[in-house]
Amino acid sequence: MRQAQTELQFQTSGQGLTEVTGNIAHWLGKQEIDRGLLTVFCRHTSASLTIQENADPDVQRDLETFFNRLVAEDPNLYRHTMEGPDDMPAHIRGALTDVSLNIPVSGGRLVLGTWQGVYLFEHRHHPHTRKLALHLMGN
Repeated sequence: MRQAQTELQFQTSGQGLTEVTGNIAHWLGKQEIDRGLLTVFCRHTSASLTIQENADPDVQRDLETFFNRLVAEDPNLYRHTMEGPDDMPAHIRGALTDVSLNIPVSGGRLVLGTWQGVYLFEHRHHPHTRKLALHLMGN
């Protein structure tokens, strides 16, 4: 069994979904592991990860709209308000989604469905630098 690990850094443009599939696949293609399991871990509490459809951008827009309706940005609802009105809602959105994903690898490639992509889900309004830790195990 072999292992490989790295950290990828992304600049978000504020609240929304950023597809990171290509960056992850590029790193994966440089590894000498044909089959295994890739763990992708988001190192933040106000951003998260999801696997979603990457063919129709309306899917991403609808997800963003849904989460904005689901978790209100009303400072009267929260105690934790020191970092701005979008911070506590961002933590709640992060808690409702995933901070890590496990993706099978076969033939040195991600085993994703035809329309699936890996997304970094930024929950804050302002741009942020986000880090993803990748850990690949296999042979």
